[in-house]
Amino acid sequence: MSPSESADRPDPSTQASGAEAEEPAAGASSSPSDHAAAPDHAASSGGASLVAGGILTSRITGLLRERVLAYFFGVSAVMDVWTVVFRVPNILQNLLGEGTISAAFIPTYSRLIEEERYDVAGRFAGAIFGLLLATASAIAALGIIFAEPIVAVSAPGFLDDAAKVSAGTLDVDRFALSVQGIKLIFPMTGVLVLSAWALGVLNSHRRFFVPYVAPVLWNVAIMAALAGGALYAAGGFLPTGYDTDMLSYLLLIGCGGAFAGGVLQFAVQLPFVAQVMPSFSFSFSTRVEGVRDAIRAVGPVIAGRGVAQVSAFVDQVLGSAYLLAGGLSALRFGLLLYMLPISLFGISVTAAELPELSRLTGDRVNAFVDRLKRSLGQLAFLTVPTVIGYLALGYLVVGALLRTGQFGVQDQWLVYFTLVSYTIGILATSMSRLLQNAFYAIGNTATPARLAVVRVVVSVAVAFPAIFWFREFTVPGVTGIVFESRTLSLGAMGLGVGASVAAWLELGGLVWALKRDLPVRVPWARILRMSLLAIVALLPALGVWWWIPGAPLIVLAVAVGGVYAGTYLGLAYLLGFSELDPWIRRLRM
Repeated sequence: MSPSESADRPDPSTQASGAEAEEPAAGASSSPSDHAAAPDHAASSGGASLVAGGILTSRITGLLRERVLAYFFGVSAVMDVWTVVFRVPNILQNLLGEGTISAAFIPTYSRLIEEERYDVAGRFAGAIFGLLLATASAIAALGIIFAEPIVAVSAPGFLDDAAKVSAGTLDVDRFALSVQGIKLIFPMTGVLVLSAWALGVLNSHRRFFVPYVAPVLWNVAIMAALAGGALYAAGGFLPTGYDTDMLSYLLLIGCGGAFAGGVLQFAVQLPFVAQVMPSFSFSFSTRVEGVRDAIRAVGPVIAGRGVAQVSAFVDQVLGSAYLLAGGLSALRFGLLLYMLPISLFGISVTAAELPELSRLTGDRVNAFVDRLKRSLGQLAFLTVPTVIGYLALGYLVVGALLRTGQFGVQDQWLVYFTLVSYTIGILATSMSRLLQNAFYAIGNTATPARLAVVRVVVSVAVAFPAIFWFREFTVPGVTGIVFESRTLSLGAMGLGVGASVAAWLELGGLVWALKRDLPVRVPWARILRMSLLAIVALLPALGVWWWIPGAPLIVLAVAVGGVYAGTYLGLAYLLGFSELDPWIRRLRM
């Protein structure tokens, strides 16, 4: 099934070369014409590097956040609750925030700026902001009121937890705890939807770094809340000594930190929005020019992305019903690493291209196709070695990032196997994002929506029986290692296999559909060369792993990963891979 945008919520998922690419200095001003400058390939590459830099910074703190969560909760019933609490708000934020902004706001607002119709652009931005504010506020209120039904529908496997606790087979009532968490998290969703609006404004003015680095504040707020709560309530940071009540308290404190972090994430972007926006007129009107067209464009996108989110929702429903306590936690941690390259590489390239592709529609077909082809190649150049690296080195990566506190060796194996099942679809998912944006740029939002429906149907058809097949296998049975703790099954791999099969079918459908309008080709031969290059680069990395197997996990992962990445990039440079050129130019600036 289609995984969620991230383990909790997506980091916001873009440009100018030279000085234009830098964040505006305090007190600096820019004329409207500066922001409407004609784009070029170097500008787009610079934008992608800024997006990648912002997302990388955000993702690093996101990984630290996950390490903190693994330290306190591990693969456990309480961690299952954290996963459920963030799922529905995450879905809504993806649809109202990223979906609305990508499909409707950025293309329309970018064109208005390009046409130098700044007053109209300001009224359009203000009306979209007002409508998002009203919608997000209503949804936040409804989430608080209907918290119990939301948990009942999204995690039906939790409904019998009270009886299990009474029988002594479970140590926490996940249903009751999830209801409390939902009431804290839903207001955060509304704030993050508005944060996506700020991202759309800054993207359209080719200001990329701040909106993509802003989630750092969200991650830091969660970690600070957990650390502060542990210090205040327990007087220290030894989670193995915490009882269930203490862990439940920490979970709720973390939810409160997430809301505070959402407020900070939105607030930090506002000064930059005020600096670049030529004009702004707040309203709730649908009569402002462009608003009704944007709303019509949003419908199919919400339907399309909504289908994908429904797929992620079904993952959770199946997981809560058919996986043992802790199964959702393993799924969450596996998805975290799965989404890392998609967010870092896929979103950095696709987000940078959407405003530029929107400016190249009409009779500039050749320029559109050339830009799309370059973007596909650049995306594959970064994603292919990640896929091969995860398959061969994923166990080491999982251990280096998450082996701490309550997260043990068996947890590490289970998350690695889950990651492998999702890794097979990483390249297809990343390319599909780019092709979806190409459809949005040419005004076709219906085709991606229809193909998303196909993706969900296929993923469900594959995943449901696969869960039961993989559930027959256990970590000790597959690895031959005897663990003193509970035995973990591999049922979560069934969900990953379903997601991967569906991702490749969706990619094929997008390519076929786009070819009917444009002469677009995926550079498969180029991708094969990249794959061979990555396999060659893997050999010295495996040699390092064999040479220093007893080193601390983090040291070992840095050494092995550094050799792998260095060898891949070095060979690519020597062999003249043109996909490396934009990044080299950016580093030389």
